[in-house]
Amino acid sequence: MSGQPGDTGDTGYTGDTGDTGEMDPAAVAAAGRPTRLTPSVVRVTAPNPGMMTGPGTNTYLVGGDDELVALDPGPDDEGHLDLVAQVGAGRIRHIVVTHTHPDHAPGASGLAARTGAEVVGFDARDGFTPDRRATDGFTLAVDGRRLQALHTPGHASNHLCWLLVEEGIVFSGDHVMQGSTVVIAPPDGDMATYLASLRRLRELEPPARAIAPGHGSLLDDPASVVDGIIAHRLEREAKVADALGAAGRASVDDLLPRVYADVDEALYPVARCSLWAHLRKLGDEGRAFPDDRDDIAAAWGAKG
Repeated sequence: MSGQPGDTGDTGYTGDTGDTGEMDPAAVAAAGRPTRLTPSVVRVTAPNPGMMTGPGTNTYLVGGDDELVALDPGPDDEGHLDLVAQVGAGRIRHIVVTHTHPDHAPGASGLAARTGAEVVGFDARDGFTPDRRATDGFTLAVDGRRLQALHTPGHASNHLCWLLVEEGIVFSGDHVMQGSTVVIAPPDGDMATYLASLRRLRELEPPARAIAPGHGSLLDDPASVVDGIIAHRLEREAKVADALGAAGRASVDDLLPRVYADVDEALYPVARCSLWAHLRKLGDEGRAFPDDRDDIAAAWGAKG
């Protein structure tokens, strides 16, 4: 790959980050350590670890010798954006986002200012404004590779996964994460839509070879990962239905300690949103009856 004076070969990075240009697809995501996962993909993890972000938000540089796409620039963190631009070494032509949540998209404008790159996303929202909109099937050509948008609503209605066609890698944003399920927070989040979007990934032809999540390390068995998430969500839904049936009538807060007894109470505020999403799905299916489906505090009645 081309680079600037002082570059460490094919990464374009001049600092001591542990990236020698050798591929290490099994490497654990860690902030400040650009890691080459495949010949076309380098991961740079932002320094925003936490309960909801795991080791931090992954920014991916995708492409070849002459052009790169920066996927999910992450938070508006000066050090992270400086590092991404430095690793890109003048080759970043496009900045794409999976969705506009605050740990994925705010860095877009700062990275664009550093690189002059075009910003691409599903829509303008949450302070994010794309130069070009990308809907389902939109494809970017970058240095002989194709990056195709897959509209995968559920976690967010404007969520896109991005498929690196030639390598069969799905950049999943928050649609699929390593080691945990994502929060589905109505009204923008929708559980039925989320499950349908998961099944879409499962049914890709040819099947995906790997998932590069927005948080965590590369997942090399996409079918098993997606099947596991679907099974987990349906098991949780069954707990919701059973708890509501036993209560006869209950609110989200009434059901929360019963349905999420296996979860640390520190996670209850986010679990509360997903429980509400499950109730709304049951309501749409005629299996639960709300006083007001758009009020998280409303009571729900069980079928029959």
